[in-house]
Amino acid sequence: MESVFELLQTAFFSFLREHFSLDERALSVVALTLQDDASKPDFGDVSSNAAMVLARIVGKAPKQIAQDIATGFSHELVNRIEVAGPGFLNFFLTDAAFVQEVERYFKDINLALQPANAYVKHSYSVEFVSANPTGPLHIGHGRGGIIGDVVGNVLRFLRNPVTKEFYVNDAGKQIQTLGKSLAARCRQLLGESIELPEDAYHGEYLIDVAREMLSVSPANVSAALATNDIVFFSEYAYHRLREEQEETLAAYKINFDVWFSERTLHASHAVDTAIQMLIDRDHTYELDGALWFRSMTFGDDKDRVLRRANGEYTYVAADVAYMLNKLERGADRLIMVLGQDHHSYVVRLKGILQALGYSADQLDVILYQLVTVKEDGEVLRLSKRAGRIVSLKDIIDTVGADVARFFYLHRKADAHLDFDLALALRRTDENPVFYLQYAYVRIGSILDRAKKHPQIASFSIQDAKAFSPEEKVLLRKIFSLRSLLLTIAHSYQAHLLTYYALELAQQFHAFYAAQRVLDVDYPEQSRRRLALISLVREQLGVCFDLLGISSPEQM
Repeated sequence: MESVFELLQTAFFSFLREHFSLDERALSVVALTLQDDASKPDFGDVSSNAAMVLARIVGKAPKQIAQDIATGFSHELVNRIEVAGPGFLNFFLTDAAFVQEVERYFKDINLALQPANAYVKHSYSVEFVSANPTGPLHIGHGRGGIIGDVVGNVLRFLRNPVTKEFYVNDAGKQIQTLGKSLAARCRQLLGESIELPEDAYHGEYLIDVAREMLSVSPANVSAALATNDIVFFSEYAYHRLREEQEETLAAYKINFDVWFSERTLHASHAVDTAIQMLIDRDHTYELDGALWFRSMTFGDDKDRVLRRANGEYTYVAADVAYMLNKLERGADRLIMVLGQDHHSYVVRLKGILQALGYSADQLDVILYQLVTVKEDGEVLRLSKRAGRIVSLKDIIDTVGADVARFFYLHRKADAHLDFDLALALRRTDENPVFYLQYAYVRIGSILDRAKKHPQIASFSIQDAKAFSPEEKVLLRKIFSLRSLLLTIAHSYQAHLLTYYALELAQQFHAFYAAQRVLDVDYPEQSRRRLALISLVREQLGVCFDLLGISSPEQM
C-alpha cells in the first residue's frame, strides 16, 4: 500500500507534466517535502519548491506560477494549498489523509517505513574498521565502526542485500614486524637487556601478549627465540590481537558478515590475476623494474606502483583484487569507510575500478574526521600508564556500548568529533542516550497505567478518526522518518538518524507536558492519544534497532 505522500507526489507530478510539459529531468529537482518542524505550523503538512523550479522553464514569476498551481491542482488528500513568500507551495492535508497514513503504521510499522516497490535496490558491500591486526582498536576506529554499521543497518532495513565486511590486512611486512616486536618483548621479560628496533611496534599491549605467551607455553617460546623463529611470534600475535579486536567489536555490538583475509588473495593468485587484467587493458607500464598503474589517467596526482622492483606487490595491488572479489561475489555497490587521511586514496580506487571496466560511481567512500576525548572541556591526555582511556575497549568499558555508539555517531562524519566523557557518564536528561531511552520507558509506563482504566485500556486504529493540530505535529514527525531513511541510503549521512531520534523524543516530551493523554473523563480522546504515543514508542524502537542501542523496559 502506497503512502499518502507517494500518492500525493504521483498526482502532483502528473499535474506538472500535463500543465507545464515538464520532462523527467525538470521534475527531478522538484521537491515535495513533509513539514515536520513543530515551530512552523503555518507551513502546512507538505511544501514544494515547484514554482521556483518552473520559473526558469516557463518564464513567469514564481509567485504567479504558485498561484496557478494552487488554483489548478486538487486532490482528495489535500484540504487546501497556500502560497507563501516568493512562491512556496504549502499543502494542508485532510483528516482522512492522516487517518489513512496512521492505518499503515498500525498494520506494520516496518513496512510503513520502507519504500514502495518502485524503489531501486542494490547489493551493497560495506567495508569498515578494517584495522591492521597489529594492535588494539583505537578510539578513532569507534567512529568508523558505527558509521559503517548504521549505514549498513539502514540499507538492509530498506530491503537491500548488504554484506558488512572487515578487511584483515594480514599479509606483508607489517606482520613480520609484529613478530619481531613480540620476540623482543619476550626477550626483555626474560631479562635480556635489549632495545626495540626503531620500526617495531612500541605499544605496551605487546608486553601483555608476551607475558601471556611465556605463561602458556614457555618451552615453545624459548625454542622459537633460540632459532629466531619470527613466524611463530608473528602468528601468535596476529591471532591474539585479531581475537581481541573481534571481542571489542562484539562488545560494541558490531557483527561482520565477512572477515576477509588479505592472505587469501595472494594464496589464490587473485592479485596476479587482477594485475594481469590491468596489464592486458594497457593501464600499466614498467619503469626502473617496477610495475606502475596509470593512475593519472583517472585524475590522480601521480601514477602508483603496483609491483616493486624486488617483485613484491604494494597494498594497492591487493586492493585491486579485493574490489574485484567483492564485485564477483555479487555486490554492485561498494562502500568503504575510511579515515580522513585516505582522501587521496579515493581517486586511486575509483580509477582502478574504471580501468577494470566498471563505473567509478559503483564505489562510495565515507571519510571521517579525527576523534578527541574530552572531560569537563579539557582534552584528555591518553596514557595507559596513567590509567587513562587509550582504546575503543576503554571507551566501551567506561560508558557502555549504547552511549559509545550514539556519541560516536552524533556528528557528521566530515566534522571533528569531541567525545565528551563527562556528559557520556551522566544519568540525566543532559545525556542524549538517557533522554531517548527515558522517553521510550516513559511511554511504556503511560501505556501500563492506562490498562487500569477499562474505558481507555484498549485502543486501536478505530480510535484515530481525527487529530488535533498538536497531534498532527507529532504525526508529521513520525511520518518523516521514512524519507529520512531514504536520504541516509543515498547520502550515507548516518548521523541524521541520531538527530531525528532526539527530535522525536523532544516532541513527545513537549506533547505530553502540554496535552492530557490519560483522562478517564474523555475516553475517546485518551484512546486516540494513547494510540498516538504508542506509535512514537514503536518509532523510537525502530530507531534504536537501526542505531544498535538497547530498548529498555525500565530505568
